[in-house]
Amino acid sequence: MTAALDTIARRVRDQATALPDLFGRFDFDRPPERWAAEAEAVSELGRVKGIDRAAYLGDADLVARIREYTMLGDRAGDAYAALMPKLGFQRSVAMLVEACDKGVEAVEDAPPELVALIREMEAKPDWVDMELVEEGAAYERNATANLAPFLIRGAFIATFLNKYSALPMALTGTLGHATAARRVKETATFFATTALPGALRRFGPGFKAAAMVRLMHSMVRVNVLSRPGMWDADTYGVPIPQLDQMPAGLIPIYFLSQDVLKSGRTSFNRIERGRVELARYRCFLLGLPEDLLADTPQEIVRIWRTRSATLRYEYDDPICGGLLRATMEAELSTDPSPAGRVKRRLERSVSRVFFVKAFLNGDAERAVGVGVPVGRRDHLIYGATMLALAGRMTAYRVASRLPVLRHLADRRLVRRINRQLAGYGRAEFQSDAAHYRPATA
Repeated sequence: MTAALDTIARRVRDQATALPDLFGRFDFDRPPERWAAEAEAVSELGRVKGIDRAAYLGDADLVARIREYTMLGDRAGDAYAALMPKLGFQRSVAMLVEACDKGVEAVEDAPPELVALIREMEAKPDWVDMELVEEGAAYERNATANLAPFLIRGAFIATFLNKYSALPMALTGTLGHATAARRVKETATFFATTALPGALRRFGPGFKAAAMVRLMHSMVRVNVLSRPGMWDADTYGVPIPQLDQMPAGLIPIYFLSQDVLKSGRTSFNRIERGRVELARYRCFLLGLPEDLLADTPQEIVRIWRTRSATLRYEYDDPICGGLLRATMEAELSTDPSPAGRVKRRLERSVSRVFFVKAFLNGDAERAVGVGVPVGRRDHLIYGATMLALAGRMTAYRVASRLPVLRHLADRRLVRRINRQLAGYGRAEFQSDAAHYRPATA
């Protein structure tokens, strides 16, 4: 469903009316510096070879929509997070957890803001097909159990290459190794949880994880906007706008859409549709506007590239490099066993090479410049590990097509994912304002 442009604009500007202490200082008619619609601007899309940026800037309607969404936070999540000074941090989190586990009706003295947040998440969009969502999750469990643990760090740091989207992470103390490790684990926990059977149904663990992620992002937004001198709105606009949820939530189906179009097809097959539906509904629960959640390969690519074409690009080493280095050096596992030590060594090399291949176009020199050098040994480890993982994943794919083995294989994947989640530890999905540090343009 595509919202009318004036409806989107009104929703953006109403943030100042709903939460004047946070958004009253924003001039929503004046784009921030991060907005790069001029033809000569250096944008994120400009870093990708062979793509005509002008073709995407020429789509006036979509560019206008992206412009508005650049300044949109999470209205329901922000309103609830803004109650923290009154409710207290622990009570705010506990009430949200209880609302997810038992229903908002079970929460004593539930504030209207909490009710609104839960009701928004409960309202399933007309387009969602939960059968497809479950099929997509079943397919994704193979990669989640076998491949994701080796790639999650590399995918996570891809968001740190541009200061205009990376700054909130730097502000919240993620330049420290312990915080960086926790954020990677939380990201891995969210995506692994949402791949479990029934996870995104109303009382599933994925629904609750999405609510916790929304609250965490809103806590960041509220905290940085509440503290004088913490946030440069003229440069960066709204902290963590909903538009910046797209890279994490939709990157698998963006790559999938590119592959489909390169193969000469213009539509998804059944398995691909399931993967797309899973990603779309997961993003809906996180609060992404519905008209950014396309369901065709052409539209997914068009929206993604238009966002990239209008997001100004600048690599700032204290912000971007600090985040990259802290995350690459963070210890994600404390397993002292020989197998644990071997897996840590493999994961570091695989994540580095994956990051350079997928997000730096294989540019080894640039990788050194950003603090993620990749050596010959890393490439050898990457090749051997990916070959072994490919064999294991192929075996699971074959088993998934055999009636006798299908359910046994899926149960085994679910067990592997649950072990991963236990290894990551309990995800807090919290943001401690005491560790925030100002950063300037």
